[in-house]
Amino acid sequence: MTKFLSLFCLCLLLAVSCTPKQQTNTPGAGVANTSAGDGRITIGTTAKPRTLDPADAYELASLGLVFNMSDRLYNYEPGNTEIKPQLATALPKVSADGLTYTIPIRQGVVFHDETPFNAKAMEFSIQRFIENKGKPSFLLSDTIASVKATGEYELTIKLKKPFAAFPSLLAFSGVCAVSPTAYEIGAGKFKPNIFVGTGAYKLASYGTDSLRFDVFDKYWGTKPENKGVNVQIQTSPVNLFNAFKTGAVDVAYLSLQPDQIRSLEASAKKGDWQAITAQGSVVSYMVLNRNQKPLDQVEVRSAIASLIDRPLLNDRVLFSQADPLYSMIPTTFNVSQPLFKDKYGDGKFEQAKTALIAAGFSKENPAKVQIWYPASSPTRSLAAQTLKSLADTKMDGILELEVKTVEGATFFKEISKGLYPAALLDWYPDFLDPDNYVQPFLACEKGSVTTGCQDGGSQTQGSFYYSEAMNKLIDQQRKEQNPEARKKIFVDIQTQVLTDVPYIPLWQNKDYVFAQKGVNNVNLDPTQNLIYKNIKK
Repeated sequence: MTKFLSLFCLCLLLAVSCTPKQQTNTPGAGVANTSAGDGRITIGTTAKPRTLDPADAYELASLGLVFNMSDRLYNYEPGNTEIKPQLATALPKVSADGLTYTIPIRQGVVFHDETPFNAKAMEFSIQRFIENKGKPSFLLSDTIASVKATGEYELTIKLKKPFAAFPSLLAFSGVCAVSPTAYEIGAGKFKPNIFVGTGAYKLASYGTDSLRFDVFDKYWGTKPENKGVNVQIQTSPVNLFNAFKTGAVDVAYLSLQPDQIRSLEASAKKGDWQAITAQGSVVSYMVLNRNQKPLDQVEVRSAIASLIDRPLLNDRVLFSQADPLYSMIPTTFNVSQPLFKDKYGDGKFEQAKTALIAAGFSKENPAKVQIWYPASSPTRSLAAQTLKSLADTKMDGILELEVKTVEGATFFKEISKGLYPAALLDWYPDFLDPDNYVQPFLACEKGSVTTGCQDGGSQTQGSFYYSEAMNKLIDQQRKEQNPEARKKIFVDIQTQVLTDVPYIPLWQNKDYVFAQKGVNNVNLDPTQNLIYKNIKK
């Protein structure tokens, strides 16, 4: 489960990710024209890619670029988390035991190097994703027992154990088709500076501060609405903000600061340009360590849940650039139930006091809790200070919150050791299924009610939550192929979280894209990827 921890570290740093200088693979790689009348789109970002190799790409900066040059077996449409066939021609046929997935493969597709695509090429691509042992390889290696082309246009995948969310893994941006002619299988055999896939764009140049995507004229699907894309990588949010305001880029995405977003939104309302928002899939939450006093008492965890004032946090901390969240499963999914709103509400201070008094606390004997967060996060810093202020002013001295911070790398290394009583965190999903907001947080492979979790998701996350009933529910939803039956299990899971309070959901992010007037069809897919091929001006 430490793999999930690496996701935190990678994703939380992607806005300022540091990258070794990339090799340019054409002489003009550093040149990206701004908004010219050549039908090309210029996209500005601060997200600098670490690699373009899909078998090793695990940050939005890299995955967003890979996404736009590639195809996967399955894909998402904007505003929808249901997968649709892309290089597959239909959803998988699943065996009765839930272990074998048979997938029909699209014909008439070629790679950017004109190598034909077929089931054998897809087998190669998935095998390479697993065997090259890149950062995201565990997504498939933990799940897949074997992958084999069982016909020229038929792929058969056998799983180690049933996993109803498996097709969502096949829609992960890095699980794309790559040319067997251009790549090889072997641990660490990556090609970070090239990309040869089947997508609507092929990589024309890759420089230290820009990329150029040209339209692939032999693309099997609908051709792009534009003549190509130039990606400008700005060195800071300030530079991106200024480049957009002066019209040097057509579209700005990842990563502007909250005050810059607020400024651009205000100008968009005046008609200066367009602001496009989408419901994000990143959730922010508080983890409560049940092995640390006084959080070993459920009354104390419940009191903190009642103290939280999400509308206040949204107003003061987030400039209303997020949505209050009342379940660890975000509203992106129809299984999400806002149970925390019904039971704990927002700023229910009397309710919080009653719970603490029932646990034996008073003004003379207050409950003292430290709230930690990884440094270099102004948002979490302000959120922590706001929560402390609520406790200081509204709880009559019965609850004392102390705010503590530590450098990010240390924080993520130490949280699984149980050093932090409470902590503020973000979760970037690996794949779009409710399971990815449940299993990594609540599952425990080894532990007991007495000791808490000793090995498993909840230990990695720092809550040390252990519940045999929860383990059984997680196992059931992973096996259940019927969506309605699975939905009922997720309701039971959320109800159990409401009772035990190992985590408190806080907010769900919104994604912001800004586009100049006359630039149309700017959309994000549910995994936060900006879709290049639909943009036109």
